[in-house]
Amino acid sequence: MHPDHSDPQPPSAERPVRRTIDPTSAERRVGRHRAPEPPRRGPGRSVPGRIAVATGVTCCLGLVGVVGVGEAAPPNLKVREALADRAVTEQRASRDFTRAAPPVAAPAPPAPAVTPSPAPTRRKAPRKAVRPAHPRPVAGLDQRQMDNAKAVVDVGRDMKLPRRALVVAVATAMQESDLHNLASDVLPESFDYPHQGSGSDHDSVGLFQQRPSSGWGTVAQLMGPAYAARAFFTALAEVPGWEDMSVTGAAQAVQVSAYPDAYAKHEDRAAAVVAALT
Repeated sequence: MHPDHSDPQPPSAERPVRRTIDPTSAERRVGRHRAPEPPRRGPGRSVPGRIAVATGVTCCLGLVGVVGVGEAAPPNLKVREALADRAVTEQRASRDFTRAAPPVAAPAPPAPAVTPSPAPTRRKAPRKAVRPAHPRPVAGLDQRQMDNAKAVVDVGRDMKLPRRALVVAVATAMQESDLHNLASDVLPESFDYPHQGSGSDHDSVGLFQQRPSSGWGTVAQLMGPAYAARAFFTALAEVPGWEDMSVTGAAQAVQVSAYPDAYAKHEDRAAAVVAALT
């Protein structure tokens, strides 16, 4: 039978089926002149294949770990300890690399020392010169005489009289009573008031030896140095032109004394006393 003719009988189960082989393909398979087949790269030899294999192995290992954890069988203690140490190491490394160091707080500069400003000093107003109650005696007077002279000068200044009127009044008191507040031996009443001795010239009393009977005032009034001085200055101011008179002439115009020239000798001492009191 010719090999190209098919067998009219169907193949049986015992008879193997013969398949026609292409001469060209047969030539490639058999013989010395068979063309070498190109090398085939398996999945593990190419770079993409290697990556796929490594990924698959990693996934399998992770799956095995997950399955192992979920199994009821007791886990491998060494594996768990290794994984725990690795987790702690990775966590510590992650914190160390990701967390920034806390900023170092710069020390606050010391507060500048505040120097308290000195309290403003209040300037005290200059005090007016206050004359002592008992001025120092001058011109040979004692303290009682100087105090009486001061009482006379204070009244004259209060009445706004010039200095010459003060000198006339002090000189008159020096002549009449030696600047002592005298009671009268004729008037026992005069001893009821403060006094510094007594006289016997009729009813004359006080520093200026003024007589109550002549209308100068009552005994009680004339025994007061201030009242007696005011009575004298009032009478002096009523004398026309007294400012141009001598000390003796002005004093005599007021006192009408039996010894009109006696006042002149006291003028210098009276001026010294007035200067010390003004």
